[in-house]
Amino acid sequence: MSEEPSPANKNRRYLLIGATAGATAVGVMGAATPFVKYWTPSAKARAAAAPTRVDIAALRPGEILKPTPAWRGQPLFIVGRTPADIERLGQENDELADPASDNLEKQPEYARNAWRSRKPEVGIFLGICTHLGCSPTYHGEPAAQDFDPNWQGGFYCPCHGSRFDLAGRVVKGVPAPDNLVVPPHSYLSDTEIIVGVDEETA
Repeated sequence: MSEEPSPANKNRRYLLIGATAGATAVGVMGAATPFVKYWTPSAKARAAAAPTRVDIAALRPGEILKPTPAWRGQPLFIVGRTPADIERLGQENDELADPASDNLEKQPEYARNAWRSRKPEVGIFLGICTHLGCSPTYHGEPAAQDFDPNWQGGFYCPCHGSRFDLAGRVVKGVPAPDNLVVPPHSYLSDTEIIVGVDEETA
C-alpha cells in the first residue's frame, strides 16, 4: 500500500499546481494580447469611419463644393442646383435606368425622390462610379459635350463612359449598373451638414 503524503508534501504539490496554472494563464494572456490589439480598430481607422461635418456656406447653384471633402476615405460630391436644374430633374426622362431611385441600397428612404436629396437645391453623393470605382467628373452646365451632344448636366466617368444626371441617376446603356450612392446625412444648420448620421438615427 502507498503511504499518504505528508501535509508538507501536499502543500508543496498544491503550490506547484497553483504556480503552474498561474504561469499558464499569464502566458495565454500574453499570447492573446497581439490578437486582441489586431482586431481593435486603430485611432486612424476609427476617425475614418466617424461622421464628417461639412461647411457648405460657400456652395453656389450650378457649382460643386471645392475642395472635395471625404467620408470613409471616399470623395463626397456636394453640388448646388439651380431652379432650372431642379425643374429638369422633376421631369420624366426615358434615358435613365432607375429614375425613381427604387434601389434603396443606393440611398436612404428620405432621398427617394427626383432630386435624391433632403433639399432639392443640394445634392450629396459618394464620388465613386458604380461600375469599377473610378471617380467621375462634374459637368454641371447643360451644354453639348464630346461625350453627349444633348448633355443636361451631371457627372461623366471618363474611364469607361458612364454618365449620371445631377441627381446621380445613371443613364441607360452605360457600364455603370446603378445610381451614385447617396450617403446618410443630415443638416446641422442651413450651412453645415453631417455625413454618416441620419436625423432619424442620431
